[in-house]
Amino acid sequence: MSGTIVLLNGAPRSGKSSIARAVQERLPGMWINFGVDAAMAMQPAAIHPGIGLRPGGERPDLEPGVQLLYGALFDAIAAYSRAGVNVVSDVGIHDAYSQPLGVLGDAARRLGGLPVLFVGVKAPIETIMARRNADPRGGYYAAGEDVPAPVRLWQEAPHAHGVYDLEIDTSMTTPEQAADAIRTMLRDWPEIAAFERIE
Repeated sequence: MSGTIVLLNGAPRSGKSSIARAVQERLPGMWINFGVDAAMAMQPAAIHPGIGLRPGGERPDLEPGVQLLYGALFDAIAAYSRAGVNVVSDVGIHDAYSQPLGVLGDAARRLGGLPVLFVGVKAPIETIMARRNADPRGGYYAAGEDVPAPVRLWQEAPHAHGVYDLEIDTSMTTPEQAADAIRTMLRDWPEIAAFERIE
């Protein structure tokens, strides 16, 4: 029996990592957390931010690597699922590069036939900026009094496809409440089928 896959898609600081930890703690069975954060930790510094490349087409030289690394990530997630392991994955899938890369459509093909719950994780831009300013990291992690252009792009780009099984606003929902909502959605299987509507 295939393991369940929960994809948490959204901007940095939207709350994906906290939800992933809550899923591991609150949902039955064994869950591994394998997403963009884990993938970036394995990447050499020379290609950073690599798979975490933000919207805007700022680094077209890195984009072929992003496409390759996302493909490998989703192949690995599929392998875990086929081995019967549940996976919660935090991602920031968008197509706002210098040219479309089709990462989401590729993910749907690679995960085809597996039980995938696709969750949009969002928060108002004011909440995102408050979280960024509380933990500024410099470089690609933009903070400050004003809203940087990349942050505005992050608000829309990951959700432009408009297809989710469940959407969570983390300004109004705790990670534990989000995990419980995910658990409730999974009880309705197999009606969940967002990936069947992605081309």
